[in-house]
Amino acid sequence: MIRFDNRDAGLSTKFEEAGIPDFPAAIKAAMEGKPVESVYSLDDMADDVVGLLDALGIEDAHICGLSMGGMIAQVISYRHPKHILSLTSIMSTTGNPALPQGKPDALAAVLAPAPEERGAYVEHNMNVWRRVWSPGFPFEEKRARTFLEMSYDRSYYPQGMARQNMAILANGDRSLSLSSVEVPTLVIHGADDPLIPVEGGKDTARVIPGARLLIIKGMGHDLPKGVWAEIVGAVSKHAVQADRRLPGTAPG
Repeated sequence: MIRFDNRDAGLSTKFEEAGIPDFPAAIKAAMEGKPVESVYSLDDMADDVVGLLDALGIEDAHICGLSMGGMIAQVISYRHPKHILSLTSIMSTTGNPALPQGKPDALAAVLAPAPEERGAYVEHNMNVWRRVWSPGFPFEEKRARTFLEMSYDRSYYPQGMARQNMAILANGDRSLSLSSVEVPTLVIHGADDPLIPVEGGKDTARVIPGARLLIIKGMGHDLPKGVWAEIVGAVSKHAVQADRRLPGTAPG
């Protein structure tokens, strides 16, 4: 398994010289149907993934992404089809502007500027976690706080997230491109996602030919421990089934 930091996040390359974008203005432009410009695109971020595979000497892989990562995985599926064995898109969407938007309180919490001081940052994002948490599962206070503290200490860099969000807005609707995807696809979404409503997952499964859809009751825009077994099982089964479709692969 390979996990990595996207550009502009964690310990990966930062685009400091690009400055901090005016995200509220970009949202307004997108809602008015105007083009949104970004210093880099989801295409670039998808190319980063394939570049990493090339650097590691890996010809192809099962690609799984969550939220924005799901969007990047989707782009890989049609931009680099020879590098992907299967696609799993979790709590993501097609970018179709006709789909329902997230709940106002969840969107406001996620888009609000994060404080710079460590303690304030953690409390701010604890509120974000609560806003998007799965209503069907108990809130994991200790896990959330530990994760946020570790994230802050490893790399506090909110402007990178702002530029990544600009890339999402600039990418627009992927529906037409996704309709050409031929790779085996699994779409997983929470029935109670307040940030990217379940309609986003349904639309993803609708436009990708042959895609399978798994909707998890009580799941929001997160991964509570109560869904781990179901998701791991579904993704593993999906990868095995995709491998069996490969030429020269013996049925197991």
